[in-house]
Amino acid sequence: MLDSKTRAKLRSLANQMETILQVGKNGIGEALIKQVDDALTAREMIKLSVLETAPDAPKDTAAALAEAVGCEVVQVVGRKMTLYRKNPEKTIIEL
Repeated sequence: MLDSKTRAKLRSLANQMETILQVGKNGIGEALIKQVDDALTAREMIKLSVLETAPDAPKDTAAALAEAVGCEVVQVVGRKMTLYRKNPEKTIIEL
């Protein structure tokens, strides 16, 4: 679980990030979970957007994805979410 200082630092780093994945009308499927898992392993923190056609609300989608891949939800703003998972082998983001 992230404490407030760590979450604040991650939020500030997320401001400059580009959205790399989208959750569409199919919602959370095996392919999306694999993409998110791979991206978190490579980058530690990613930003996703939830399209209008997605079946669930952005907060629900973020919680479901976090549970599926074992990561933390940094923030959900509007239809964008930021997820973080520390890579024990190759630390990219120093906290």
